[in-house]
Amino acid sequence: MSRIPAPLRDRMEFISVTSYTPQEKFEIAKRYLLPQEIKKHGLKPSEISVSKTALEEVIHKYTREAGVRNLRRRMADLVRKSAKKILEDPEIGKISISMKNLKGFLDKTVFEIDKTDAIARIGVVNGLAWTSVGGDVLKIEAIRIKGKGLMQVTGSLGEVMKESSRIAMSVVKTLIDTSSLAIAKDNIPLSVKEKEDKIDVPASEVYKRYDLHIHVPDGATPKDGPSAGIAMASVMASILSGRKIRSDIAMTGEISLTGDVLPIGGLREKLIAAYGAEMVIALIPAKNFERDLDDLPKEVREGLDIRAVKRVEEVLDIVLV
Repeated sequence: MSRIPAPLRDRMEFISVTSYTPQEKFEIAKRYLLPQEIKKHGLKPSEISVSKTALEEVIHKYTREAGVRNLRRRMADLVRKSAKKILEDPEIGKISISMKNLKGFLDKTVFEIDKTDAIARIGVVNGLAWTSVGGDVLKIEAIRIKGKGLMQVTGSLGEVMKESSRIAMSVVKTLIDTSSLAIAKDNIPLSVKEKEDKIDVPASEVYKRYDLHIHVPDGATPKDGPSAGIAMASVMASILSGRKIRSDIAMTGEISLTGDVLPIGGLREKLIAAYGAEMVIALIPAKNFERDLDDLPKEVREGLDIRAVKRVEEVLDIVLV
């Protein structure tokens, strides 16, 4: 929308159509798509049944979309193969599709959201992203290499995300300089002479003596948008301080150069993705917390510990262990 010239945008009206939640897709498939496909293929409702768990599996691992077009195709696949089995062996009577035999009706799984694990790690953070087919959880990774304080960012990122990484780096450097971010002395590489002379090296040396490499996996997929600021800052703070990041926390939010957490868009889809990945805590900007929570499905609001953050220091206090 931001690419539309402002004079034209002022004369237009915009209708926002949000993506369906997994629960909404389940009800649509159960009430409409499956019965319609059964009728289309000349079967009776009594001749085929699909279990709840199998239907949920189709939604989560065989489709990824904002609507239900591909979900309808998967329902047609199930019914078509069922009809074939009944024609080949009329004595079957009824086809029951469950988790046990689902793979016999559909090809291998196409999509899968990585579930959270219980292991806290240094230099890996869960960011939340909006995509054209809903939300997604992006793992942002960082490593440090002895160098001169340079930074490179990879992963097919757009200019906005690259700017976010540069802002995040400046914010983290400021936190280190003001002692707001504790740096273990063991993390600062010392020369042989510094070790022999037992020189007390300041914490700021940690970012002057390391090069950082930030990467967002799935490099073939272009990524851009103003919502990765706090995730970038968290992964940089982790790798420079040597402190681990909780793996059950996902976050979204942009940051300003002074460390304020700024509001973002696409919150509904992002938090649905966090819920699907079984995250425990979701960090979001305070302004989004005040105005956007009513748009969330009930199961997401109840299944996630959604916390509002105003400053990057609050984020680091929660995620770093």
